[in-house]
Amino acid sequence: MQPVQLLTPEGKLAENEVYTPFIAELGAEQLRELYRYMAMERRLDAEATSLQRQGQLALWAPALGQEAAQVGTIAAIKSSDMVFPTYREHAMALYRGISPEELLTMFRATRHTGWDPRKHNFHIYTLVLAAQTLHAAGWAMGINQDLRMGSLSRDRAEDEIVVACIGDGATSQGDAHESMVFAASYELPLLYFIQNNHWAISVPTRTQSRSPLVNRATGYGFEGVRVDGNDVLASYAVATKLSAEIRAGAGPKLIESVTYRMGAHTTADDPTKYRSSEEEQLWKGRDPIARYQTWLRAAGHADEGFFAEVDAEYKDLAADMRRSVLAMESIDLERVFDTVYSEPHGQVETEKAWLKDYEAGFAEEQTEAGTAG
Repeated sequence: MQPVQLLTPEGKLAENEVYTPFIAELGAEQLRELYRYMAMERRLDAEATSLQRQGQLALWAPALGQEAAQVGTIAAIKSSDMVFPTYREHAMALYRGISPEELLTMFRATRHTGWDPRKHNFHIYTLVLAAQTLHAAGWAMGINQDLRMGSLSRDRAEDEIVVACIGDGATSQGDAHESMVFAASYELPLLYFIQNNHWAISVPTRTQSRSPLVNRATGYGFEGVRVDGNDVLASYAVATKLSAEIRAGAGPKLIESVTYRMGAHTTADDPTKYRSSEEEQLWKGRDPIARYQTWLRAAGHADEGFFAEVDAEYKDLAADMRRSVLAMESIDLERVFDTVYSEPHGQVETEKAWLKDYEAGFAEEQTEAGTAG
């Protein structure tokens, strides 16, 4: 099954009678905005990876190569729609107004999370694979319940939908299956956004799925569309069409965005151990930002001045990121335990006491070492 593609890897626009009309509705400023967020995410990635290598972040999960998939999709939905991300939707978070500093607090381990999900309609990052798909289904069930009762208690629009982000590897988790069963059974206003970046850490997609992931939707009884995730225009058009159908009461839909993780799974990973340089070079030639930049120039939507402006802006952004990360203060670990439940909990208190004893052991070792010296 060939993915929907509007922009070729060479940056040429192809006609598609179903999806091209959605692009025709975008003005030059909106088209440039898509580029801005793609470029912002890439600069964020480069700086965050550098900070982690210098010991300033505990970990980083790059989204290098997935900028078009994320920006095209998030731009196509309404700001009132709730998004449930994994831990790699940095471009989507930036688009929703979450600052780089807020994003990086979790990766520096100075906060539980750096943003208020209610303010941005963007849930906190979920590290447990596919758990967010159940959260998304629950939220969508709440929307349906509010509509049945004639009460929108969260003060939302009546055509609100939910987006569940998930990676290709996480589709093998049981939570994803259960979520899709509920979504289909209750005809939930839910859009599944699968970013198939070809690698579930070191396991290729072809190993875990014998047919395209988009076919999962048919098994549950709803529509799925495969899109070229390195094409921001196709990503936007497909998400626009499917989200409109969901708002009209068509039930859940699924997007398989075929893209590629150009970097490591996380900064704890070495992709050279399991994939070839030939494969990486092949996908480098399909770079989503270079492709879109070529088209913007050729179509007259952006000039060299615009691209120079963006480069300068994000150079300053990178400097601000570094300053903000270095200024972050460590979180009080006791607070981590105290905010798990609203009331005291025996197991949590036991674990907190263990941590105190563990930390005290280091203090004793330092004292003994000083005495011996």
